[in-house]
Amino acid sequence: MADDMGSTVPRRQLGRALRDLRTEARMTLDGASEAMQFSRQKLWRIETGLGPVRSVDAKAMCELYGATPNLTGALTALAAETKAKGWWHSYGDAVPDWFELYVGLESAASSIRRFDEALIPGLLQSRAYALAIYQHRHEVTEEERERLVEARLQRQALFHRRLPRAPKLEVILAEAALLRRVGDAATMADQLRRLLEIGEMPNVSVRVLPLTAGIHRGAEAGTFVILDFPPAKRNTPEPPVVYLESWTGALYLDRPEEYAAYEQVWAGLDDLTLDEAQSRQLIEKIIGEVHHG
Repeated sequence: MADDMGSTVPRRQLGRALRDLRTEARMTLDGASEAMQFSRQKLWRIETGLGPVRSVDAKAMCELYGATPNLTGALTALAAETKAKGWWHSYGDAVPDWFELYVGLESAASSIRRFDEALIPGLLQSRAYALAIYQHRHEVTEEERERLVEARLQRQALFHRRLPRAPKLEVILAEAALLRRVGDAATMADQLRRLLEIGEMPNVSVRVLPLTAGIHRGAEAGTFVILDFPPAKRNTPEPPVVYLESWTGALYLDRPEEYAAYEQVWAGLDDLTLDEAQSRQLIEKIIGEVHHG
């Protein structure tokens, strides 16, 4: 079974990157497979993420397509992960920041569902709120801080995208994330108003899980994201992925039973969460308290 050959996430990421490089190099599938001495079917399987790839082949393909040494290094390292059973992406390790896996998946998704427990997520952050978060990281220079904030804000263009169609975003925020003071009162009030504004977009739903909901599965599961992908016309459709982040890295879960477990957690949260109108009322109430607090 193909699923036992390892995690599909790095295979898909590598396949997509190699296909883009081939297109940029203006090479056809036939031309590239001939140059690599592969069958056309083998190259097609690599580009669609259907099987593991040897590092030596990834390196040779990068050289054939004229990839930069940085990208060649990253894709060669990624190829080594295509045989892994489960997949852990460690920050600052073999795969550098500019080859950001999660952002690639996020922009390919047709639906993004996320539960955030501690902070407002990057996709919904205002500039001042994002800056205030990075202000606490003393190891980050002023210049790096600006770059990190810019990258975060750029991801928000996703909502306004026309082609491919903007993904559907459903966010459940724990009330604690709205009450936690990040920056000053003005930053917080501005951020909460931004939530109301984004929540008005037709493809976005922002809802609040009140503290009064008590103990729930999300409190045990913590912050997570469920990504679903559009059906593919010719290729194998991308299987859904659950993404979990920690301080040093991220875990990508793409086995059916893992996805099913998080679907259950989501359903449980969904039942306890306020609807959109009630959520707006609660956010407005908190804005009032921030101003007078």
